[in-house]
Amino acid sequence: MLLELKVENLALIDTLHLRFDRAQGDMLAVMTGETGAGKSIMMRAIGLLSGGRGSVQWIRSGAESCTVEALFEIGEHYQQLRDLLRDSGFGDANEILFKRVISQNGRSRFYINGSMATAKIVQDVCFRLLSIGGQHEHQQLLQPAMHLEFIDILGDHLAIRDQFRVRYEDWRSARQKLQNLVEREREREQRRDFLSFQIGEIDEIAPEIGEDERLGAERNRLKNGETLIRLSRECHELLAGSVTENLTVIRKNLEQLTQLDPELEELAAEVGSYSFLAEDYSAQLRSYSDALDNDPDRLETINARLDKLTGLKRKYGESLAEVLAYLENARQELEVLDNLDAEIEHQREKTDALEAEVVEAAETLSAARRRTAADMERAMSRELESLAFEQSGVEVRFQPVELHSDHLRATGFDRLEFFFAPNPGEPPRPLAQVASGGELSRLMLAFKCLLARRDMVETVIFDEVDAGVGGEAAESVARKIKELANHHQVICITHLPQIAARGSSHFRVEKKLREGRTITSVSRLKEDERVEELARMLAGESATNQTEAWARELLDKGKVAA
Repeated sequence: MLLELKVENLALIDTLHLRFDRAQGDMLAVMTGETGAGKSIMMRAIGLLSGGRGSVQWIRSGAESCTVEALFEIGEHYQQLRDLLRDSGFGDANEILFKRVISQNGRSRFYINGSMATAKIVQDVCFRLLSIGGQHEHQQLLQPAMHLEFIDILGDHLAIRDQFRVRYEDWRSARQKLQNLVEREREREQRRDFLSFQIGEIDEIAPEIGEDERLGAERNRLKNGETLIRLSRECHELLAGSVTENLTVIRKNLEQLTQLDPELEELAAEVGSYSFLAEDYSAQLRSYSDALDNDPDRLETINARLDKLTGLKRKYGESLAEVLAYLENARQELEVLDNLDAEIEHQREKTDALEAEVVEAAETLSAARRRTAADMERAMSRELESLAFEQSGVEVRFQPVELHSDHLRATGFDRLEFFFAPNPGEPPRPLAQVASGGELSRLMLAFKCLLARRDMVETVIFDEVDAGVGGEAAESVARKIKELANHHQVICITHLPQIAARGSSHFRVEKKLREGRTITSVSRLKEDERVEELARMLAGESATNQTEAWARELLDKGKVAA
């Protein structure tokens, strides 16, 4: 049950605080007011709390943000809702506080019991707490695509429908994988030949990691062989000639000097090492020059090998390491292709098993829907009769569909539409073709009553459910709403005095000027104020004493009406 509603800086509302009390009999709260007074703002506030889309344009001019809060009491029998709140980290309490804040920067925040929440969890919780019936829902009733949703909600099929959808998606995924494998099988021979060619090409050349770098260095030596031989031999001849001879003479002289003056021993040792190094360098240069090969045939062989390695890198990778990695992957893919028949057979068995499961689940869901549809047709006949529809009924027509996986959708096998016969003797036709505005309002009220009787929600909110209704039909709508309020909290925005008179509490929505600014205010009416408001609803601003007498009589009847 909705206990409190607070609104700040929403459109024309500055501040608003409404309280509803079960002990005071606030089970049917009616809201009335002149057209344009701001009754729609109340629905907007409830919609925001329920996770509806918000807009910064709704923030009152001059304010930084708008805020909507609602406090609900949770009945003991709402165990699923309690479990949802507890599992989502919002505790286990008898009351739940929603809060929605929309800021000028476009940021929107949700809170449950003071903790941040997502729009999704807010929508899930509100779905179990309250039902909103407005013009949007009336239009949904005309859309065949929504009729299946009505059946699933009424029959409490949402859980098994979600379970079916999981199986359906698993089956679709498995079927797609099988199709991909079969497609690969068609391309297998071509792909196998291609991979075999690539593997053979790489294997024939048999590259080694780093081989191209080694051959590149050798090619560079061969291309510059004459220069290398000439320069290395010149260096050898210089070292082997005067440089080595002079160092040898200097070394011997220093050895004699050290015998005369030990202070030169360190210098003599260093010069001696230079002498031996010069001899060693000379020998190395001689060996290097003698080993140099200026063979043009070898250069041609290296160039040919490098051309092959470059060709591999151009096709299969930027380096020989990548070429060899590609080779390994190609071998693995070829092995998979060789084993593709077994993989296809395994995937086909898996897909067939999932298909059997999903078809069985869809058949179970369809059977449950047909039972619900039959129950709904009987229940709607009773509801419509109490809403001044004589011998009228709603018929649920299922489109004939073969129970085969080819006809499966994410919602199952079923395609259905509601047909309606408002007048005796006339054949049922689609709702969109036959339902007038007033008839549609009463149909929606009948549907809401069916849902409420299943105890799916405790609070039902109607926005102008009386649209297009008058005369005896208006009286029947008023009785039905009063009847619904015997078991549920009902908040009803109405233009009908018959409904307003039956309210256990009555709120008037009106525009006022405060400090030069227009505001929308909502006030709880006392007995005399209710009479005045009902008189206004009956005769407008030209209400007379007689009109007020009718209003008081209407109010007295409303108090005792069933």
